[in-house]
Amino acid sequence: MNILPLFFASNTAICLDLVSFRICIQMLHTGAPFDMNTNKWHKAALVALTAVVVTNMAKAESKDLGKGFKDHGVATPISHHRGTVTTVDGEGKPVVLAWLMDHRGGYCLLMLDLATGKTEQFPTPWRRHDSPFASILSSGNKFYTHCGNWFTEFDPVKRAFTFSEKTVPQMAMSMTEDDNGVIWSATYPQSGVASYNPQTGEFRDYGHVYKQSWRQYPRTISADDTGWIYLGIGNTKSQIIMLDPVSGKATPVIPEEQRGHGRAVTERSQNGKVYGWFGKSLWWELYKGKATPIEKPTSRKPKPYIASSQNLCHKKAPTGDQLVSLDLVNRRVTMKTAAGETRILEFDYQSEGAHIMGIAAASNGTACGGTAFPMRLFSYNPKKDEWFNRPGYGQFNTVAGTDGPFFLGGYGGGFLLEWDPDKEWVDTKKGKPGCNPLFLYDAKPTINRPHDLLVYPDGRHVILAGTPGYGLTRGGLLIWDRETRKAEILTHTDLLEWHSTMALAPLPAGKLLGGTTIAAGTGGQAEVSEAQLYILDLATRKIEWHAPLVKGAKNYTDMLMGPDGLVFGFADRKQFFVFDPQQRRIVHTQTMPDSLGQTTTSQGARVFVASPDGRIFVLFAKGIAQLNPKTYEITMLAETPVTISPGGAWLDGRIYFGHKSHLYSWHVPPME
Repeated sequence: MNILPLFFASNTAICLDLVSFRICIQMLHTGAPFDMNTNKWHKAALVALTAVVVTNMAKAESKDLGKGFKDHGVATPISHHRGTVTTVDGEGKPVVLAWLMDHRGGYCLLMLDLATGKTEQFPTPWRRHDSPFASILSSGNKFYTHCGNWFTEFDPVKRAFTFSEKTVPQMAMSMTEDDNGVIWSATYPQSGVASYNPQTGEFRDYGHVYKQSWRQYPRTISADDTGWIYLGIGNTKSQIIMLDPVSGKATPVIPEEQRGHGRAVTERSQNGKVYGWFGKSLWWELYKGKATPIEKPTSRKPKPYIASSQNLCHKKAPTGDQLVSLDLVNRRVTMKTAAGETRILEFDYQSEGAHIMGIAAASNGTACGGTAFPMRLFSYNPKKDEWFNRPGYGQFNTVAGTDGPFFLGGYGGGFLLEWDPDKEWVDTKKGKPGCNPLFLYDAKPTINRPHDLLVYPDGRHVILAGTPGYGLTRGGLLIWDRETRKAEILTHTDLLEWHSTMALAPLPAGKLLGGTTIAAGTGGQAEVSEAQLYILDLATRKIEWHAPLVKGAKNYTDMLMGPDGLVFGFADRKQFFVFDPQQRRIVHTQTMPDSLGQTTTSQGARVFVASPDGRIFVLFAKGIAQLNPKTYEITMLAETPVTISPGGAWLDGRIYFGHKSHLYSWHVPPME
């Protein structure tokens, strides 16, 4: 085995309260949870993923930055774990080690004393914005990860990082320990392999052993008792790789004609051999660099390791003390002593807060959006200068406000929620009535990562667009009918084959303008070379017209219906265009000058901000500009004190936008 995506080492209790339920559902889409205590796959682990229901009401204490700008502070002042283990320090006392992540990525290792609640934070050795996706606690009581092109070792006895070495890009998707105590990692995006011998100090970077034209996820790595290494790879086309640890030669196992979308798996058995499989029928016994096709074994005895994905949670210390819950929201740890006594301790840690995903104005006069990681919903009340913060159902990539409900479209699974900001919050559960936000529908695998959410002007239709599941190249649309309370999924074959929709704009007479991307779902392979515009009839759900009008465009960033029936848009963040839907042609186009630069971007881009008085503002990374809808001239009004990342909402004469974990706003001068 050792490293299929696993959420908990046991299903007996909540381990980390901030593990997002929706992210775990996405992980389940590509691999089932594994219980290292029982060596069994189980669904009950999902029961332990219920997030803590916490309402964070706090004063924002906004700061005036001058020139009309304000910093309203951190939307979600919390970090997220990326792998946690319980072990002992140099004095034999039980401690918890947890990789922490905020908007900077994985920024430190948290070490928490389970006897006192005292914490220490150790800055991570890697230099780039990245986060752990796999880690392992070795038999020698060292905690390893491979992230940001750096392979690292932390020693809880010495309370320090004791080894780090730079490698080929980028981060481990799986890690294991061979029978000689050597630690191995397999990395995204091109199946890199590295090894480290803690006894001798020998480190070897094997480089990328199996390059493909798409990004690969080697989610399992296993060693047989002779030292041969085996990788299980997904998702675009599965593969199993055998690696000779001496020569470094890599040999694929799955014949080309049998490869397919999904994930191949390798698993170390207690008999010293490794078993590999893909799908339900393809199985191999892997040993000494040979792959022998076999029938699916009737029983297996995987060798247990304290290793897993970013959701690793090992709870039991060698002392017999056990971690019950590590609550990063309320900063409380619950543990059970070896004698059976339950203790709850307060602790603290430093965090710069989670990354803001998107912002829109809600009907209750607040600026709302989502953060990741952790997955939260925030609401800022400018009249009270106050924050409201709740656990999110998932990652709210896209948000859209109305005079009533507030809609949220999220990752993973392309889900759509409806929230009434004026009513009591009730945590979302799929299929359960009375929740607020209420789960409406999901579009997986057609949509996994939403990029636009449009409430059509008729007030009846809500349309979610985005890219598909991992390794796929076939996005579509989710159309929700608010009157019938029913949804319809349009796939890429209903729209444009091998395209996903990135941007939407309403047209008159029940028509919809879509702008596509050629990008595949995460880790997938592009199948076309140029993005297109298309017109969809909402009544018939049929494409009436499509064409690649902006030459060379890969992505349509955002679009807005303007006056005189024209649509304004950006392609690839820099190519401005004006589209006439009657003539179905581009009437103006220009590349943005360096003085303006590129537009802002996010997974749910909101580049255009329209004011109630008819002005159209454009959010660039470096500032806020205004578009003249008659001349098409774009003029910079105010360069921002920070880079604008997610945009963009109009609320009470101010434009709200995000930068990293902070919410900012700019006072718009009155119209002359």
